[in-house]
Amino acid sequence: MPQLREHACEEYLEGFEVIGLKEDQLPDLKAVSARLAPRTRWQSTPVSGFLPADAFFEMLANRMFPTTTWLRSRESLEYTPEPDIFHDVFGHVPMHAHPVFGDFLQHYGKVCAGLIADEVALERMGRLFWFTVEFGVIRQSGDLKVYGSGLISSHGECTRVLAGGAEVRDFNLDRVLETKVDTGSMQPVLYAVESFEQVFEATKVAEKRLG
Repeated sequence: MPQLREHACEEYLEGFEVIGLKEDQLPDLKAVSARLAPRTRWQSTPVSGFLPADAFFEMLANRMFPTTTWLRSRESLEYTPEPDIFHDVFGHVPMHAHPVFGDFLQHYGKVCAGLIADEVALERMGRLFWFTVEFGVIRQSGDLKVYGSGLISSHGECTRVLAGGAEVRDFNLDRVLETKVDTGSMQPVLYAVESFEQVFEATKVAEKRLG
């Protein structure tokens, strides 16, 4: 939290307070959803593990974020190969309290639900998700801030990025859609946006190209 208070984006920090997260206890998903729904109509829905792609996108399209309910072991504190409640709630859900980000995520789900039969287009849309929702960074007041859950929920990778360990490029939709993703390594390249409106607009452009 000391790192995030300094380096997380304003919207994440506000969302953390809005949904009532506590630093010393596991979240109550019902309580989180009760605070989130009046603000952006999103809710955190508990699931036992990975969902099929079509189910995942349908949930996003309906403003329901599938939240895994298991917690990583102490030995896996820095990295776990699959999402847990720390990654999902601590990492993702505070951003759902931001109206523009919430609208973007819902629209993204609708677009991907319509592309489910097109593996190539769906993979390219997945890169947009990866470099924003998972490993997104944003420039605010001249500083680089983090907002992607993969950075928020990994102290090690967040520290590496802030220390200049990854190349940070200006967000460019063409480049993002062509950049292949390696889910098993720390990210060599990230794309910094100027606003969340930019992410939403990029999703609409991608929809026209790939839909």
